[in-house]
Amino acid sequence: MQKPPKAGKVFLVGAGPGDIELLTLKAARLLASADIVLIDDLAGDEVLALCPQARIIHVGKRGGCKSTPQSFIEKLLVREALAGHAVVRLKGGDVSLFGRASEEIFALEAAGIEFEIVPGVTAGLAAAAELKASLTHRDHAHGVAFITAHGAEGAEIPWQALAQSALTLVVYMGVARVASLQTSLLAGGLRGDTPVIAVERASRADTRNVCSTVAAMVNDFAEQQLKSPAVLVIGEAMAERARTLAETAQLATAVTRVA
Repeated sequence: MQKPPKAGKVFLVGAGPGDIELLTLKAARLLASADIVLIDDLAGDEVLALCPQARIIHVGKRGGCKSTPQSFIEKLLVREALAGHAVVRLKGGDVSLFGRASEEIFALEAAGIEFEIVPGVTAGLAAAAELKASLTHRDHAHGVAFITAHGAEGAEIPWQALAQSALTLVVYMGVARVASLQTSLLAGGLRGDTPVIAVERASRADTRNVCSTVAAMVNDFAEQQLKSPAVLVIGEAMAERARTLAETAQLATAVTRVA
């Protein structure tokens, strides 16, 4: 009687924000030895060059687009691991931040599958690096809150507490919900002139930023045709950087007019 294959292992791996050079050495090593790679849209196809031996399964998860059902992804992870494969679940950014890792962890534990989490650089940190700015400031912000805007119209996010916290707010998935986000922050007591810098496609070659304020961000983002994926960095810690970026943009406009 043939014995069933020894169960494999699943690695939940953060691919970082898009720049392949921000991928960790451990992530690259695991990709090079993987049998199966389940990859998110936001992880970027460039990393696939690191795992030519693997079977690639695209499991797109992007807001506003058709997505692979989460339950199907969990079944794939369990099925492939039970077949004895080394499985990499490759997620954009960091695994543990807005990546639905909790559902996958629960499914793997319930099935008795061995797994490991490999962190990656999240888009909020990549955005700060792109801006050459610090998310904290000893005079303005002693901490940072990473938030998803998915609940901007509901009661599950304590917007009033966040607005009054003096934390730098790094908001994910906020472009499509910027109007309700603005309403929630203003209603929570955040000043309308609080700086907001949106960073689109942080760390990638086509990245760009849009400087605004809480009161003006709806109009400014619409005028600049800001698109996802983008993160919004909100707070007084961004004030100096916002001024510098605005001055640079004005200078560039003036030079273009003269030319």
